[in-house]
Amino acid sequence: MDIHHHIAQRLRELRSARGYSLDALAERSGVSRSNISLIERGESSPTAAVLDKLAIGLGVALASFFDESADGSAAHEGAAAPSPHIRAADQPRWQDPASGYVRRRLSPPAPSPLQLVEVVFPPGQRVALDSAVPGAEIHQQVWLLEGRMELTVGDTLWPLAAGDCLAMQLNQPIVFHNPGATPARYLVALATVMPFVPLAPLAPRSQPPARVTKITSPPTARRKP
Repeated sequence: MDIHHHIAQRLRELRSARGYSLDALAERSGVSRSNISLIERGESSPTAAVLDKLAIGLGVALASFFDESADGSAAHEGAAAPSPHIRAADQPRWQDPASGYVRRRLSPPAPSPLQLVEVVFPPGQRVALDSAVPGAEIHQQVWLLEGRMELTVGDTLWPLAAGDCLAMQLNQPIVFHNPGATPARYLVALATVMPFVPLAPLAPRSQPPARVTKITSPPTARRKP
């Protein structure tokens, strides 16, 4: 499936799963109803900034638009389970129309809390993402393989050289900037931490009532007078 039609299908799935109308998602995301409708029909190629707004409105990570399905399972009953292997030639690629950065999902379709992504970021470009996903704890690490990058996480600027790695949580704005004269290439590792739900205390086991054995004394022999 073409990557733009895949994003269109995922947007429809995610919106339907939450029971949002086009108007409701437009209000939650700040993206116009008409633009959302065009994206869902595969007639518009959204930028990373637009996908980020839609993701926040839906309460999911931006990476969710590139997943196989809304729940990570096979598309319909009887279909083969998602494969734990994917060839390099089959790894889906997407290019941001605004900045030109290229995103390639490395991870296979099989469900996993960990996802690997390769990004090639053009020189001089900048992408600002809100990245705050309500109700989710998503951790991200960026390992720079080639070139230079500057990442602003919240209010902190982190300059990265080849080989550097930066960890962050997707709960604040992040700005990606390539200040160099050549493309930068980096690996992104995303991990979703499931919320901890404490177990209810176990009720004390009821013990069966103890059996009481009545001991009777043997009859006393009566002596004859």
